Amino acid sequence: MPTRQWLAYGLFGLPLAMAALPVYVHVPRLYADAGINLALLGGLLLATRLLDAGIDPLLGWWADRTPRRSRLVVVALPFLAAGMLLLFNPASVGSSSPLLWLTVALIATYFGFSLASVAYQAWGAEIGRDSGERTLLTASREGFGLFGVILASLLPLLLAADTAAGLARLSWLFVPLLVLAAVVTVLGAAGDRQRLARVDPSRPATPPASLATLRHAFRDRRFVRLVGIFLLNGIAAALPATLVLFFVADVLAAEAMSGIFLALYFVAGVAGLPLWVFLARRIGRIRAWLVSMAVACIAFVFALSLGAGDVAAFAAVCLLTGLALGADLALPPALLADIAESPMASAGAGGYFGWWNLIAKLNLALAAGLALPLLALLGYEPGGDARGGTGGDAGLQALALVYCLLPVFFKAAAATLAWRWRNELEVCS
Repeated sequence: MPTRQWLAYGLFGLPLAMAALPVYVHVPRLYADAGINLALLGGLLLATRLLDAGIDPLLGWWADRTPRRSRLVVVALPFLAAGMLLLFNPASVGSSSPLLWLTVALIATYFGFSLASVAYQAWGAEIGRDSGERTLLTASREGFGLFGVILASLLPLLLAADTAAGLARLSWLFVPLLVLAAVVTVLGAAGDRQRLARVDPSRPATPPASLATLRHAFRDRRFVRLVGIFLLNGIAAALPATLVLFFVADVLAAEAMSGIFLALYFVAGVAGLPLWVFLARRIGRIRAWLVSMAVACIAFVFALSLGAGDVAAFAAVCLLTGLALGADLALPPALLADIAESPMASAGAGGYFGWWNLIAKLNLALAAGLALPLLALLGYEPGGDARGGTGGDAGLQALALVYCLLPVFFKAAAATLAWRWRNELEVCS
């Protein structure tokens, strides 16, 4: 595969990731500061993410019915652009209806992001002709995505002294970058279903039209087992993503360092990608994934001992968990791409990735819906502990336990299943 092709394909992952980071990391804190009750906010995030996740299989079916997946990427652009502008400019309508504003903005953002992601991922699975090319395309997409989250971590700090103002300005920069990346990817990454149908006449140009085909992916036992591991491991990754800003501000008392910590995390993820690709070639993708889970668990257990001022120690935690992130991003989707394009596949690539994105969003929804109400129940209040307000030591301890130990529990469960099913799933490698 020419270098220009896999680079052009991967570029669109950059703006997609730039959208994902602020939505999943900054929105809880931003709208909590706007006055929305923490339990109500957690419930709203859970409800909108569940709604968003529920349409992903339908989007996958739509993608399989569309001869040129790139068209769906283009259709998604205005929804994603408008949603980001609404989401991070809530002052445009004043402070009287932040809950309604947040709901509308989330729905627009989620729809555009979901449609673009499902079509984009399924397109990449079809461009690759074998496991090596699909791994390369996945690594390119996730590598550009990590650069995108690094930009999303740093730009709000560079664009304004206040985080909310920085996010607003980031949303205006995001729109032209999104359009530019889409143009490069659509024009430079050839390989849609029509081209493949001409190369391989036995490959159908469109799958059956019935919506009943949505469930066919679950006839594939390899897919079901991979999804089970992905679900547990994804919740483990989403929990700290939801809570990291609270932990940095109230446990470490280092809110000004939050952007730097996020940047360290994602820089480590980028740096670790070649390591995980190399390790996967030597010991297999499932075993390499297991190593990354162990690294993350060790780091989170260590983080439980941290307190106010432990900036250097938490930076080390960010580097280790960021290193593990590279494996989470590159290896599971590459395994799924092989399953989707194997002769034993029971559905189209869009169908597989539609369900995959549903599970990924369930991870985020469950993390927010579990962690935020749990913290409220345990007496934690944002900004209260480290700043002399209500909550006290009990609130700090609750935050630290939920942030550090819940991810370890879910990762241990995921690792157990991955080890149990390693031989069957390694066939995909």
